[in-house]
Amino acid sequence: MTVVSLPDMVDLGTIQAALDFQKRNKWRGYFPETGPRRRALYPKQLEFFAAGATYKERLFCAANRIGKSDAGAYETACHLTGNYPVWWTGKRFSGPTAGWACGTTSESTRNIVQFKLAGTLEAQGTGMIPADRIVKTLPRRSGLSGSIETIWVKHVSGAWSSVGLKTYEQGRKSFEGVSLDFAWLDEEPPEDIYTEILFRTVTTRGILYTTFTPLQGMSEVVTGFLEPKEGAAAHKFWIQAGWKDVPHMEQAEKDILIATTPAYQIKARTLGEPSLGAGAIYPLPEEDFLIKTAPIPASWRRVYALDVGWRLTAALWAAENPGNGQLVLYDEHYQSAGEPASHAMAIRARGEWIHGVVDPGCLQSSQVDGRSLMEHYRKAGLMLHPCENAVETGIQIVWERLVSGRLKVQEHLQNFRREISRYHRDEKGKIVKKNDHLMDCVRYVLSTTGLKTLTSKPQPRPSAVHVPGGDRSWMT
Repeated sequence: MTVVSLPDMVDLGTIQAALDFQKRNKWRGYFPETGPRRRALYPKQLEFFAAGATYKERLFCAANRIGKSDAGAYETACHLTGNYPVWWTGKRFSGPTAGWACGTTSESTRNIVQFKLAGTLEAQGTGMIPADRIVKTLPRRSGLSGSIETIWVKHVSGAWSSVGLKTYEQGRKSFEGVSLDFAWLDEEPPEDIYTEILFRTVTTRGILYTTFTPLQGMSEVVTGFLEPKEGAAAHKFWIQAGWKDVPHMEQAEKDILIATTPAYQIKARTLGEPSLGAGAIYPLPEEDFLIKTAPIPASWRRVYALDVGWRLTAALWAAENPGNGQLVLYDEHYQSAGEPASHAMAIRARGEWIHGVVDPGCLQSSQVDGRSLMEHYRKAGLMLHPCENAVETGIQIVWERLVSGRLKVQEHLQNFRREISRYHRDEKGKIVKKNDHLMDCVRYVLSTTGLKTLTSKPQPRPSAVHVPGGDRSWMT
């Protein structure tokens, strides 16, 4: 029989107490000077935190499993308690705060956002907010069992902070009417909800920070950060982080995840790069269809497609490789303003001999002078032909060409690349008709009329030569 001495029993009790303290003070275990989660190993998270001192809006565009939600919960705990670590260079609030922590659905908000902040109902205080700082919680009055609506937290000043747990499925109107010091958005929100939440922080000069894996690709929210409108860049910050930026992902785990992930989601899930996910219409990585930019041989047949509009007009040029029948997209016109004559001039500059195809809707009369756009463009010197516009059939033809390698895109076509990366269906399976002008053009090029309209450049006709001493004008 083993005899346990009193000191050994005291040591075990001390160890258990230390473990309990650690569970209920998880916040202290993140980003210390030493240990497995030490700050030096997580530079992207630290840069994300620091940017809060300068930027009103921040996006942590991150891969799966790298701790993006932990980062959002950590900062939220800091703002609620007023306990900022000594190394903190980000946004600081001097007094108690009121904020929101938001998730996609009631279930994901309970299982992720609520869990990260407060822990489970059975072990409240095992999240990022220390147990002794949670004053009380308000259960959600209706809906999912075990979900919390509000958490009140004791601030270092002695006053109370609060954070409301909300879901995007509640709709935009449920986000109206209050003022916030901060809002943490875990997973990507719809644009209208994002904008509504942003306005909640105006009067307080508050902040908004978002953490998600960009599976919706270049959505409106992502585009707002990556390609901000003029004047907005000074208020927006985004940082991308992947598996390579954290130390805790083991290679065996990475291999398993990659093996079970659809190819079109790998970049988003491993690198944090925007990907359209399951809604993508052409879920193919760029490297499968992009080729280096090079001059098109003069002998290749060519055609262009035109997508006309009063707000934006686009055109796309294609050439056929006579050796293998492969089509190469090699030029584009993308202009948001201008009359038909100005667009026609730019199109003719690419080759007046090239015929074009256009949506038959162009045959309809305009509201300006009763003439159709087709008439305007033909009068401006374009040789245009109406083509078929069977959308789903056209999409299938484009897809088959892309996956078989019979359609290639020269890498300098930036507008085409941007559009194809965002071209997707909504949750009901309908095509999202935004920024898809060149996506329409590529369908027109591959229509039956488009392929029949491929034309070779006319060769100069030989001139007759007069030979003295006889009528030999037939000689050339």
